[in-house]
Amino acid sequence: MTAPVYLDCDTGIDDALALAYLLASPLASVVGIGTVSGNVSAEVGARNTLDLLSLAGAASVPVAVGAHDPLVGSFGGGSPWVHGSNGVGEVVLAPSAASAVGESAAEMLVRLAHSFPGTLRVVAIGPLTNIAEALRLEPALPSLVESVTVMGGAALAPGNITPVAEANIWHDPEAAALVLAADWDVTLAPLDVTMASVLEESHRQVLLASSAPVPRALGEMLGYYFRFYEGIYGRPCSAMHDPLAAALAVGAVKSALAPVVRAAVDTSDGPGRGQTVCDMRGLYAGYPEVKGARCRVVLSLEEDFAPHLVETLLEHFEGTTAALASAGSAA
Repeated sequence: MTAPVYLDCDTGIDDALALAYLLASPLASVVGIGTVSGNVSAEVGARNTLDLLSLAGAASVPVAVGAHDPLVGSFGGGSPWVHGSNGVGEVVLAPSAASAVGESAAEMLVRLAHSFPGTLRVVAIGPLTNIAEALRLEPALPSLVESVTVMGGAALAPGNITPVAEANIWHDPEAAALVLAADWDVTLAPLDVTMASVLEESHRQVLLASSAPVPRALGEMLGYYFRFYEGIYGRPCSAMHDPLAAALAVGAVKSALAPVVRAAVDTSDGPGRGQTVCDMRGLYAGYPEVKGARCRVVLSLEEDFAPHLVETLLEHFEGTTAALASAGSAA
């Protein structure tokens, strides 16, 4: 069944992959998108999102600009060395005629939760500022949504901003702490699983060779992303952080190991700031059930995710392109 999805993102390259994947998946219906400062500012992220939606023929999906600054402190300027100065690997997208809506991302999330009570799936692939602000606006939010999936954290793996902190959590630890402490179950797609899920150069070449503009644009963006990750993996490839979280949220991929544990976020000013502290002490006993635990931490998948990602994108967007070409010929 198709699930209504609210996507909260900081549209860089892997966010673009996640957005395209959700548009392509028959399991998802994207009903709203909010942006937050992370890879780029919330404002730049909204423009990237609008332009990508237009390229995908989905310009009617509403986009709301969310928080520019984290709950504490100010936005640090993004990650141009990872995502390019424009957030999408210096690829120039045709500007969309659409504009962001007047409501904030937090307001949009609350409205959608009331519009789709009990069925809305929240997919958060950037810092969690907007989600925390939505919780403040509507304390009943946890009872209104079906699920919350977060790309963030590192349970047993090292961090990617500090030795212990992953970027999305580190950019707003206070917000992440509020989200994990709220009265709902959270699925966490941490670096443990996303760094082990790799998109290779062969996959990028398939996207570049596509007859459809969206896969081709994604392939071009990935060239920039691969250059960054070559310094980490030793070959041109990349992790699949955000699209993997999106696929988990809609149930398109299955986890092989995903214990439900207690989790919190370090909001101190010491070397542990931004660490997602997951209680993994059940490791040695096969992760027995923990009373009161609310955080499902995905550590591994049943199958490689990359083929599913590429196939889903090509099947949808090449099919859409063929349909539009056919309609044009008939006219």
